[in-house]
Amino acid sequence: MKNQQKSSTDFIISLDKIGIQDLPKVGGKNASLGEMIKNLSDKSIRVPNGFAVTVDAFDAFIQENKLKGKIEKSLAGVDVSDIVSLRKTGSEIRKQISNGRFPVSVEKVILNSYYELSELYGQDATDIAVRSSATAEDLPDASFAGQQSTYLNIRGGEMLLTAIRSCFASLFTDRAISYRSSRGFDHFSVKLSVCVQKMVRSDLGASGVAFSLDTESGFKDIILINGAYGLGELVVGGEIVPDEFLVFKPCLSQGFSSIIEKKIGKKCHKMVYGNKPFETVRKVRVDKEQQRNFCLDDIQILKLAKWVQEIEDHYSSVHGKWCPMDIEWAIDGLTNELYIVQARPETIHSQNHKDIITEYEIADKTVLNDLLIEGVAVGDKVGTGAVRRIFTLDGRDGSSDETEFKEGEILVTEMTDPDWEPLMKKASAIITEKGGRTCHAAIVAREMGVPAVVGAVGAGNLMEDGQQVTVSCAEGSVGKVYKGKIDFKKKETAYSDFPSIETPIMMNVGSPELAFQYSKIPNSGVGLARQEFIINNHIKVHPLALLKHRDLKDRALSETISDLMAGYASEKDFYVNKLAQGVAKIAAAFYPKKVITRLSDFKSNEYFNLLGGKYFEPDEENPMIGWRGASRYYSEAFREAFNWECQALKKAREEFGLTNITIMVPFCRTPQELEKVVTIMAENGLIRGKNGLEIYLMAELPSNIILADQFAQMIDGFSIGSNDLTQLALGLDRDSSLVAHLYDERNDAVKGLIKTLLATAKKHGKKVGICGQGPSDFPDFSEFLVSEGINSVSVTPDSVLKTLKVIQKVEEAKVHAQLV
Repeated sequence: MKNQQKSSTDFIISLDKIGIQDLPKVGGKNASLGEMIKNLSDKSIRVPNGFAVTVDAFDAFIQENKLKGKIEKSLAGVDVSDIVSLRKTGSEIRKQISNGRFPVSVEKVILNSYYELSELYGQDATDIAVRSSATAEDLPDASFAGQQSTYLNIRGGEMLLTAIRSCFASLFTDRAISYRSSRGFDHFSVKLSVCVQKMVRSDLGASGVAFSLDTESGFKDIILINGAYGLGELVVGGEIVPDEFLVFKPCLSQGFSSIIEKKIGKKCHKMVYGNKPFETVRKVRVDKEQQRNFCLDDIQILKLAKWVQEIEDHYSSVHGKWCPMDIEWAIDGLTNELYIVQARPETIHSQNHKDIITEYEIADKTVLNDLLIEGVAVGDKVGTGAVRRIFTLDGRDGSSDETEFKEGEILVTEMTDPDWEPLMKKASAIITEKGGRTCHAAIVAREMGVPAVVGAVGAGNLMEDGQQVTVSCAEGSVGKVYKGKIDFKKKETAYSDFPSIETPIMMNVGSPELAFQYSKIPNSGVGLARQEFIINNHIKVHPLALLKHRDLKDRALSETISDLMAGYASEKDFYVNKLAQGVAKIAAAFYPKKVITRLSDFKSNEYFNLLGGKYFEPDEENPMIGWRGASRYYSEAFREAFNWECQALKKAREEFGLTNITIMVPFCRTPQELEKVVTIMAENGLIRGKNGLEIYLMAELPSNIILADQFAQMIDGFSIGSNDLTQLALGLDRDSSLVAHLYDERNDAVKGLIKTLLATAKKHGKKVGICGQGPSDFPDFSEFLVSEGINSVSVTPDSVLKTLKVIQKVEEAKVHAQLV
């Protein structure tokens, strides 16, 4: 009787009448959608129309069917650590709810609201999405996301009522019961509202997710976008590898087209509308040619990124603190319009306020040859344990029964969904055959702090139950699985333990994938950003092979190049963009600090190993002192490839807006060579002084020091390459074990050259840094450099803390000596 006293407005509220303050009545998803419609529509952010079925309707449904006592009785006897008990209880509760009846007043107002929405779109029964919206979902400090159900392409009153009942039932999925129990939430303090929302025809377009931070490192200045063709369920569920885009916020806000990374995914399938009775959606193959294209163009990427930033800004203002967002988006294939279909606060990195660096490292490097398989790394930890392969939770596939899964084992499966959460939290590591960085397994693994390797194709066939393996996510973006149990080290250092010194400490960075993580370490920028890693790992092809592969009549090479170029219009477009993006990712990580980027410095034997390199590289007896560095850039044989390199750096600086990039010329033997290189750079738009562009010389040959007066006229600074300088000053091959005992950058000859350079540079007002391991390996070498007035020291990230401590002692001793 009590329910009949409720008015229709108690059971249904239009989304445009809802705000964040209504969360207790309509749940997190509905409250967030309404908040955006009310407050962000004036910024042209589009959210599909719809209405919320309130928690009052949920309560009325529970009361009408006298379910509360039955559910409480069932939950009282459940053991959430016992998967069999949990599954049985959850199944019983969901069945009771699914078989329930709506109160007449509730059913009537739901149907009337649906038909009004249909009429708005000129249809008798329009297509809608029916999404669960729990009152504890999408909170800034608790991640309930993904625990309840969503139903797409629902049409007609009966299908709508069935979908709403199913949403109500999904409040008691196995994972939801376990999650609430483990976090101390009363099961009936969390209630369910339902969102009924007009479908966006992304089945004919594209859809995906976006985060207003980097999901691996927590880096705040990045917008991460994942997307694919069709409805978004395959992206969220991890069934495909989506396209991935990174946009740099600070330069985006300045009006730059700051898409600093584009990775094409394996979009072999998409989800579209069903074409049979009662089939709402179905999975179909994507045309091979379409798979080779990005699902979004640059205009769409930038538009979505701006919306994500505006949504983050609004929610941060509402909550009174930084509030990074987890957003679902869709492109309507009929209108080509962009829509936001969900937005929730990100709840992992935003809650991590530890100013601590935790480093994981494989202790025994000799075992790294025992590699079993690779995939996408989630997190940066290492886990060991026995393999347990489980490919379904019903035990019908012949793999291990999920009830056998023991604490500390390594879960190997095809992919996971929310029902796997109770099992996943027992794992010491997770390996999935499918999925990308934003799939369910990746999101849950990050939340639980468990290392995971996703997208490891064929993992289940390569491993056996009980086999001991080590899962390493501590080696960059590629996750690796090794045979056996391998010892690893774990070291934690608080930022407060990093000493403060006068001499700037910079970092040597080669891998763009690790740049965001490294940028957290106290630093003064990047003293050496290497392009070789980008060319070797992201481009993979010799630049001259890209230019001329059609003339080589090497069909296999041309086919490989064609595959690598997917998403790019031409070989030049591919090379310039991939190189620009790699450099830009490092520059963005340390922005606005200086990032000194060395021009490519492969030696001929290294270029030979790139795809197609055998056609263009000479056979040199000593490549270390052969055709490398500056001598390549102006040679007729290589100059066109160098033009592309210059254009990539210009793109990173001028199109992406990363003017903190400084360019360094390596292995330049004479001032005349430098003059030629600087001229070619200027012809390609890299003009010294334009937009603050600085040019440095890598001082690694004795001639660089002897002729420093002449070199100084054309540059803004020097960076000492102590490895080659030691080699050439002492006349030894640093790769030869026969003379390795003579290799020492502390030799008086090397130190004498450095002293001379520092004095000459000072006379010309030029800065001098050093990028080498010597300062961190040898305290007395650091003492020498600091006492001679080095302007900066650049070391590998793992040596920063050690180098800081060494230089701190040197500086303290220097001050003490002055006082005495």
